[in-house]
Amino acid sequence: MTDASASEIMIRQRFSALGRTLPDARSGEVEAIHKARIATRRLREALPLVASGSRGRRLEKFARGLTRALGSVRELDVALLTLDEMQADGEVPRAPIALLRRVIGKERRRLCVDMARRIERCDLHKLRRKALAAPRRHRPKGQRGRTGVSDPKRLASAEARAARRAMGLRAAIESAGGIYVPDRLHQVRIAVKKLRYAMEITRELRGSRATARIRMLTGAQDLLGRIHDLEVLIMRIRALQGSEQAPDLKLSADLDRLVRRLETECRQLHARYMAFKRMLLDLCDHVRVVAAEGRDAPAA
Repeated sequence: MTDASASEIMIRQRFSALGRTLPDARSGEVEAIHKARIATRRLREALPLVASGSRGRRLEKFARGLTRALGSVRELDVALLTLDEMQADGEVPRAPIALLRRVIGKERRRLCVDMARRIERCDLHKLRRKALAAPRRHRPKGQRGRTGVSDPKRLASAEARAARRAMGLRAAIESAGGIYVPDRLHQVRIAVKKLRYAMEITRELRGSRATARIRMLTGAQDLLGRIHDLEVLIMRIRALQGSEQAPDLKLSADLDRLVRRLETECRQLHARYMAFKRMLLDLCDHVRVVAAEGRDAPAA
């Protein structure tokens, strides 16, 4: 019977998920890039359970670099998808959208080359062996030879990590306040994402099937992600207007119209986020209580 703890099985599953997506991501497939990026984030959140010290730092550094390479291209993919939406709406002339698609498409092709090189250097089998080497050496004798065994210490460690993520989210929410400040909302988004992945881990280690709280975090993440994506596109439009590629006055006016359309949606989404705040803060309190009391409560 395979000698593996629940946390090791989880790590293997995350490496497998990443391995399934990387070949298509390397070729530039939009959905594969998205899935591969999510897989790297889930892997990064789980690595501290099985790899610590210098080994853990090296593994996390590599995974973080892969996340960034995929993320750079993914950001452009989202911008192109947003432009498709704007064009379908018919509220903005086609010329500024076509110009933006050309500029963004050129940048995407360049970044795809860098991303492919990063993926080519990725030896997942070697990384997985390194990640799992330490826990095999240090597993208690009573657990050896058993498959899917629960590890209370790792569960406690995962819950403590989730509690720290919850504290980070609360701090980000309080810092963002109630005024629309894109940079601060972006920090809330990052904190939501980290807490979601941390809670997925505690849920798996507990063997829980509860998903309500994780679904709520996913909804908040999607909402805040949309705001961030729109703001990034707005910044790209402003940069284009002030660059050597600056369009004529007519086209620039059309770009202004597109910006106003994007800004209006950002404000509408912010109003929806404000309705999420209380639920997010309550969730933070729940996660911290579970970690502090160590009670048998579902993590999601």
